[in-house]
Amino acid sequence: MKIIVLDGHTLNPGDLSWDGLEKLGKVTVYDRTTKADVIQRIGDAEIVITNKTAITKEILTVCQQIKYIGVLATGYNVVDVVAAAERGITVTNIPTYGTDAVSQFAIALLMELCHRIGDHSRSVFSGDWANNPDWCYWNYPQIELSGKTMGIIGFGKIGQRTGHIAQALGMKVLASDINKYPELESETCQYVTQDELFAAADVIILHCPLFDETRGIINAKNIAKMKNGVLIINNSRGQLIVEDDLRDALNSGKVGGAAVDVVSTEPIKLTNPLIQAKNIIITPHISWAPQESRQRLMDIAVDNLACYLKGNKRNVVSR
Repeated sequence: MKIIVLDGHTLNPGDLSWDGLEKLGKVTVYDRTTKADVIQRIGDAEIVITNKTAITKEILTVCQQIKYIGVLATGYNVVDVVAAAERGITVTNIPTYGTDAVSQFAIALLMELCHRIGDHSRSVFSGDWANNPDWCYWNYPQIELSGKTMGIIGFGKIGQRTGHIAQALGMKVLASDINKYPELESETCQYVTQDELFAAADVIILHCPLFDETRGIINAKNIAKMKNGVLIINNSRGQLIVEDDLRDALNSGKVGGAAVDVVSTEPIKLTNPLIQAKNIIITPHISWAPQESRQRLMDIAVDNLACYLKGNKRNVVSR
């Protein structure tokens, strides 16, 4: 059985192995695939593995031999799952592989906002400390998190893990999610409405999927409900933020700082509004990137396909 990996480089730049897939069929791995090359590269393959290369209805119409599409990510909006389901094509994703990595990175973004460690380190190497008349200095306000309130929009596995770390730092957690688990509530963790979260949180972290109801959830109207100086963290999906509105709020000081690992169009364009914002940290979508996390993703991808071939489907999103 032919297996085509359309864009394998991001998952495996050379520090992992494709051996697991190669045990299941004849594998061809492309580092990257442009839109113009997708149909040709799929050819007559029945198994297609993709990360961010889109598989559209048009492609499925031409490549009618496809039986299985494995998405190398949790989000699967790169595949027209409705068209796939209509054609009897199984589409799978990779849930929960990055819980530890993504929650850790969210906290790292928050810590960087609070202390600007990278900026201060660079200032030392540039000679600022050696030439300073005092024994210490800081170029940005230092923020202590203990006693403050973190609002988490999206309280699934990643949100819960981030909340656990926040509580260990002495923070109170307010969670907003459609699904509620009362057993998670305590004196330091409570479910609230979104408006209650906006009003009370000192820090807001986005851990929700991108749905119609969450698209643009950070917008001018909702920012106006927030505390002055609120910190906003997003390492979920860039489209959760109306970037023009966040830029304006950062530049006015309404939002005290923001740190994002995702933007609306990736790779980022230099015309992105957030490039012109004050007090923002932008990283290149690397929350998921530790080798341990990527190995876990690879293992689940192999297992998803192995289960499919045995007739025992798992992690199916094309229902």
